[in-house]
Amino acid sequence: MTIEVDIVSRITERFSQLRDAEKKVAMLVIDDLAAASGYSITQMAEEAGVSEATITRFAKAVGCKNVRDLKLKLAQSLAIGQRFIHESPDQSGIQGVYESIKNVININRKVVNEQDVASAVDMLQNARQILAIGMGGGSTMLSQELQFRLFRLGYPVTAYNDGLLARMVASTADANDVMVVISATGYTPEVVEPASIAKQYGLKVIAITPKESPLAEVSDLVLPVVTKETDFIYKPSASRYAMMALIDVLSTELALSHKRRTRDKLRRLKLALDSHRGGEDRQPLGD
Repeated sequence: MTIEVDIVSRITERFSQLRDAEKKVAMLVIDDLAAASGYSITQMAEEAGVSEATITRFAKAVGCKNVRDLKLKLAQSLAIGQRFIHESPDQSGIQGVYESIKNVININRKVVNEQDVASAVDMLQNARQILAIGMGGGSTMLSQELQFRLFRLGYPVTAYNDGLLARMVASTADANDVMVVISATGYTPEVVEPASIAKQYGLKVIAITPKESPLAEVSDLVLPVVTKETDFIYKPSASRYAMMALIDVLSTELALSHKRRTRDKLRRLKLALDSHRGGEDRQPLGD
């Protein structure tokens, strides 16, 4: 598998080593990637005020085979989105972080279907075991969060965050098991493929993911997530709060479905924690 190198970063890193004429080409490219990727070698030379031979030397100096390869890599950089190339101003500050979280949660609360939640709760409370799958940054943490929420209620649940291990678990699980797959995009093969394998062996698959994603298509039940990404790339995605809210919804409904057992489990948990750490009565159950 060939791993593509970010051409913008490479040009920036090698800028000081370039000849003066090549630096003119570099500045032309960085200033307008879209235009540069569409220029012919003649047009690029004219715009930069250099010879066509300089364009060829520049392409090789930044690790490209030729000018055509350079233009291909420029087009690939454009494909990831301008917000990762040119800075977008954001004046919202600290309060803006909280506002974006609130906005995402408000958007997502409107797409929650109570009947789907009830169906998910029914699947989970009748499962022999619950397999929580999540890969990457946010989804890894959230699959573990689902485990942390449910084990304290007495549900047999394990989080898996390794692609190969998830495939192995999916292929050896029982038809009475339920897999909950969490993904902010629904496109990552490492979560889609275990879900597909699980389906082949008769497992029910619940997905917390955007509608109409590949993961949603292979799942029995989708609890949809709406992601709202802005051009301000420095602020972490707020979509994980929407997924965490869905986990809290599921946890609460499962707890309410067996109130007596839930009270017993939580009381034992509270006693074990307070005898260890001390402190006030109304501390969270588990920091």
